[in-house]
Amino acid sequence: MNILDKQNQVISMLKESKKVLVAFSGGIDSTLVLKLAVDTLGTQNVKAVVANSVLFTQVEFDQAVGLGKTMGVEVIQTEIDYLTNESIKYNKPTSWYWMKKLFYQRLNEIAKEEQVDAVLDGMIMDDQQDFRPGLRARDEEGAISLLQAADFYKSDVRNLATQLGLKNWNKVASCSVSSRFPYNTELTVVAIERLKQAEAFLRSLGFATVRVRVQDLTARIEVPLTQVNELIQQAGQINAQLKEYGYQFVTVDLQGFKSGRMNDQLSNEVKNALVD
Repeated sequence: MNILDKQNQVISMLKESKKVLVAFSGGIDSTLVLKLAVDTLGTQNVKAVVANSVLFTQVEFDQAVGLGKTMGVEVIQTEIDYLTNESIKYNKPTSWYWMKKLFYQRLNEIAKEEQVDAVLDGMIMDDQQDFRPGLRARDEEGAISLLQAADFYKSDVRNLATQLGLKNWNKVASCSVSSRFPYNTELTVVAIERLKQAEAFLRSLGFATVRVRVQDLTARIEVPLTQVNELIQQAGQINAQLKEYGYQFVTVDLQGFKSGRMNDQLSNEVKNALVD
């Protein structure tokens, strides 16, 4: 199926609803869903929900709110205190399921208040090829992943986004900062804010794709392999700044950046139990 056929399939599914709510993160996947919904149903029949949390950066939240408004839709801002959930607070392997469960439950609450027909998210086919316990939460709460249903992969998303003139077509994907901490460790606001500072500093140096993996007060930096030398060249400045934030040791992961690195420690048996 070519990209036009996939686009038409999404449009056809959108026409089954009169009003929809889009879970909007400001990433390219949810941006494409919002764009197609607006073009199909009109701005008056589409609402975007942007959720704020200590587990995500304020910058990402503000950018998502701003982008949604520029697309002409009403942007509903909400806050979710994920750390009240014990599984999330202690970063259990089940935390990914519970984060999405709480998120979709909040979306359903808002959908009921706003009297919309469907809750849409930006999940794509690539999400089925990774460890994604949140897919189970999505199915339980009845949210619809239009792009996944139409067989969209990331390359398709970026392709169509470019054709439609979406300026964030190549935006780097973001993720809950809980992914930077080992499983079964308590997530505290102090540790989370320290991590956010460290990653924000590294991004300011030009490392758009970066993770600071944390073990107690050791920070292990991941950037793409092509940027490791550049990172090491700035080692003195980086080491000094991260220690100022409170880290005792600052290291570089010579394997380079890898999304979902913390999941490597989970056995296939545990992963399968969490997603089934």
